[in-house]
Amino acid sequence: MIQQLFSNIIHFFGSGTNVGFMILALLAIGGAVFMLNFTKVIHMVISIAVTFISIAGIYILLQAEFVAVAQILIYAGAITIMMIFGIMMTNHQEIDQSTGRPLHHALVIVGCVGLFALIFYAIQQGTFRTQVVDLAENNTKNIGLELFTEHVIPFELMSVLLTVAFIGAIIIAKREED
Repeated sequence: MIQQLFSNIIHFFGSGTNVGFMILALLAIGGAVFMLNFTKVIHMVISIAVTFISIAGIYILLQAEFVAVAQILIYAGAITIMMIFGIMMTNHQEIDQSTGRPLHHALVIVGCVGLFALIFYAIQQGTFRTQVVDLAENNTKNIGLELFTEHVIPFELMSVLLTVAFIGAIIIAKREED
């Protein structure tokens, strides 16, 4: 049982794609955790940008280059810049979170390790069917056709919604200033 477990781990890390996935997944999770734990807002924005960029790397590993470029342009670029503008336009104070809660931190660590062990065990015991699928054939063309034929109205509505949200943030920031 233990020998099979270690052979599965060695087999998994024998592929460069799997190693790259693990590095990018750890960066994505680490950036999200740091974003939640940092107290300075600019550090939060940088860590969430690391998360967005590492998710784009995972899309590249999945051979979805168009989605990866869109992830970098929209999320790592535009949303991060919009967050920085929001930070500059609002008044915020740094919250002191230095109060020690050792029991809380210990429970969080135990919970994370337990969740990791449970997921790891489930993946090791699971049987997965293998199937050969050519996902990257005309990937960008198919996404463009779907986006601008079947889903053009939701696409345009999302751009209007984002514009209204940004204008609303500017109005709220101006009210706080006055």
